[in-house]
Formats: sequence, structure tokens, C-alpha cells
Amino acid sequence: MDLNAFIEAMDQLVAGDATECRDAESIIALERQLSRLECFVTKSAVAFESEGEWALDGAKTPTAWLSTRTHLPKTEARRQLRRGRALAGLPRCAEAWSNGDIKGAHVDLLDKVRTDVTEEAMQRDEALLVEQAKRMKFEAFCGAVAYWAQLADPNGAEESDMERRARRDVFLAASLDGMWFGQMTFDSISGTIVSEEHQRLERQLFEEDWAKAAADLGRDPKIHELCRTSAQRRADALVEMATRSKIAPADGRRPEPLFSILVGFETMHGRICELASGQVVTPGALLPWLDGAYFERAVFAPGKRVEVSVTSRFFTGGTRRAIELRDRECTNEYCDVRADRCQGDHVITFTEGGLTDQENGRVLCGFHNRLRNQRPPPQD
Repeated sequence: MDLNAFIEAMDQLVAGDATECRDAESIIALERQLSRLECFVTKSAVAFESEGEWALDGAKTPTAWLSTRTHLPKTEARRQLRRGRALAGLPRCAEAWSNGDIKGAHVDLLDKVRTDVTEEAMQRDEALLVEQAKRMKFEAFCGAVAYWAQLADPNGAEESDMERRARRDVFLAASLDGMWFGQMTFDSISGTIVSEEHQRLERQLFEEDWAKAAADLGRDPKIHELCRTSAQRRADALVEMATRSKIAPADGRRPEPLFSILVGFETMHGRICELASGQVVTPGALLPWLDGAYFERAVFAPGKRVEVSVTSRFFTGGTRRAIELRDRECTNEYCDVRADRCQGDHVITFTEGGLTDQENGRVLCGFHNRLRNQRPPPQD
């Protein structure tokens, strides 16, 4: 192998005009080659680690040598060496990365769920997981791997969820000049409860600020013309949460979680146990919330469900809810807006005789629904 030839080719590439590679095919090709190079560098780095040459310079660890000589952050140097070691036990993953089909982040994710308990299952299913990594968006692949880990090691997955919940913590402390600083750590479900209410209040404050600025200016304001910054609204929303908690009646009705039971979904789409945000959780993580929960059933078997009205203009009621549960996010491939924040859309448009049922329904965020209904609409 001639490394000098590679350096010369790289010199020629970077000496050219990068804007000549601004088309979609070039970007995809460049990202693919970058992945291949990262894989090669990682393999070389871990081979360098095993040879021990780094110790001849007086370095205590290969991480220290890499950080010093290549100016990598120590966290990145450790990650690079860890990936290199992981490749020995993930041959299909190594091949796909070397071909540019996946990224280093995929290697990290699969290595994280490869334990003594799941090793045999990983050897059996690695090829399947790698194929999913090639075709899925990374966030969706994270969910698929989480489900795989639950099935490969049910007890370990439950214990891991319990450990995460045990690490919950909130820290607040006042500084000498009276300012307050803090940090919060929550498990998936508790964090979702806090985050969604905080975001709801922040949105209310934003709408108030927008309305006030519009009234004062006599036109739609720009973001910098609002009376509060985003950071200030987030802080004020947290204060508002505490204020409302203090004035809430002790016997007031507490919000109840909603559990959706999907009948027929697993047969067609696979296992599902996740929050509305898409965060995968174990069944055991739901147990503390069962006593005060509501339950709903969505049927995905044709002929065994009740549609609201197949001739209705809009998706509402049970039909709308079933589509939300099935799609879970905007169905445009470049979008991940949650389904409950999207609009119901007819695959075959209503004006062309499309029915308002599950098969002809999907969710699209406002942006992509408007984009689809431009005249003429873009090619699907």
C-alpha cells in the first residue's frame, strides 16, 4: 500500500473547488468515502495500539499518545481505539463500515449492546442488524437495536431501566451572589413528563411574547424583537411550573398516563413498547404507572375495527388515533416530527375519491403537508 499516493490524491482533491461537489450524488459519495477512511484509520490505530510503539515515546497509554501527537480530544481518541477493538467481534459490521455503508456511530451502538449475555444472539443476528443499519435512519435504527437488546437479554434490559431510574437526581445550589445553578437527571418516563410540560409552558410564553410584540409593532415581529430570549423563556417556564404546583389544590385531579394497546400491529410491524416521543422502554418501566393509567385499543386488522367515517373530510377520532400510533412520526423521509403534532393526510387525495380510512391515511407535519399540496405538487 502506498500511503504517499493517497496523500497526493487527497492533495489534488482539496486543492480543487469544493463547490464543484455540491450536488446530491457527490455529497453521498464523499460521505461514503469518509466512512471508509474512518474505518481504515480506526483499524490502523488499534493495530498501532497492539504493537506498543506508542510506549517508546514515553506515553503512558495509547490514548495519551494519540491525543498528544494527533491533537485529538482524549474522548475521541478513546472512542477510536474502542471502536477498533470492537470490530474484531463484529465482522459484518466491520465489512459494512469498510464499504462505507454505515458510520462509526453504528459500530458504537452495536458494541454497546454486545455483552456476555447477548454475544451468541449477536453472532446470529449481526448480519440482520447491519442490513437494518444500511437502510434505516439512525434514530430509527437506535430503536430497532433497543428492541433487539430487550429480546436478547430481557432481564438485563429491565435491570438497566431500573438502574437508570435509580440515578434520577435534581441538584440546585445558590452562588455567593444569589444566582442559582442546577442539573437534572431523569429516567425516560419521568424526563418525558417534565420535558413535555416544560415545553408546553415555554410555548405559551412564546405566544404571549409574540402577541405583545405584534401589538406594539403593528406587524409580525422578528425573534430578536421579542421581550425575552429563548433561554429566559425556558427559565421562566420552570418558575411557572413551580408556581402552578404551589397553588394547585391538594385534591386536584392528577394527569393520568395513556397506554395504547395495538392489536395486530406486532404481526405486521414488529414489537413496540415506547413512549410517544419514540423513546424505547422496557415493559417493566411501565409498571409503576399502571394503577392510574387509561387504556385504549387500536385494531390494525381490516374488517375488525371501527372507522370514524370513510367519507369524512378529515381524519378524526379513532381513525386519526390509529394512524398516529402506526406512523408515529411525519411520514416524509426527511422529517421526524411526532405524529401527534402532525396533520392527517390522504394518500389518494379526498378530491380524487380517496377514503378516510387507515389504509389511505398517513401523518404529515404542517410543512410537508403544505409542500405536498403545492400546485403542481412535487414528485412523491
